[in-house]
Amino acid sequence: MALISYDDTDAAAFAGTREVPRGGLERWRHAVQQHLRPRTGSTVLDVGAGTGAWAAAFTDWFGLRVVGVEPAGAMRARAAHRPLLAGDAVALPLRDSTVDGAWLSTVVHHVADLDAAARELRRVLRAGAPVLIRSPFPGRHHRIELFRWFPEAVRVLDTYPDLARVRAVFAAAGFTVSTVEPVAQTTAASLAEYAECLDRRAHTPLQLITDEEYAAGLARLRAAADTATGPVVDHLDLLVLR
Repeated sequence: MALISYDDTDAAAFAGTREVPRGGLERWRHAVQQHLRPRTGSTVLDVGAGTGAWAAAFTDWFGLRVVGVEPAGAMRARAAHRPLLAGDAVALPLRDSTVDGAWLSTVVHHVADLDAAARELRRVLRAGAPVLIRSPFPGRHHRIELFRWFPEAVRVLDTYPDLARVRAVFAAAGFTVSTVEPVAQTTAASLAEYAECLDRRAHTPLQLITDEEYAAGLARLRAAADTATGPVVDHLDLLVLR
């Protein structure tokens, strides 16, 4: 499923540095509430759930039952959230028409067969239930801090499915209505904190650039962090399909 294989080291890096503190996610909480319209007792599917941070957040925020599906055993082993099932987007281990919404966070670029994944989501979702996709998309990276300091990583991003491609694939699977909006998150309290916490192993675009490109970007970031003020605010897209 993945562009990179998440082993124990990668999973530890992901858990340690990619899970944005809840306080920085208030705008995501609002956006999800607006589009998912959660009701207590509803079931939401988290595809590519990783270490379960979003599944746990949705449970706490909305009182939902969240079923996570994650292919990497190392990720599942670090997750406290349950249920978290082994599986991937093209073969979801759920019955037909059993979930009230689906969430995919920074995962579509890991899906080998996006067409099959869209059909699988259509199968397991109840009629009218939405798919919410949180992702960077090619050409829409300009307010994501990572790409400011590591511009070479944009060439990796450019291999991801773009917005038009994802919309077309899901439309073919029956999700004919879609909207997209950028949503802000406070990723770090300062650029110095961002630089200190950055771990190459937790970011697909950084793993797939050269060592020399990574070292140059890290040097730029650390130099800027010495004088920068204010929090690091990233904007990722939320694509909603029904």
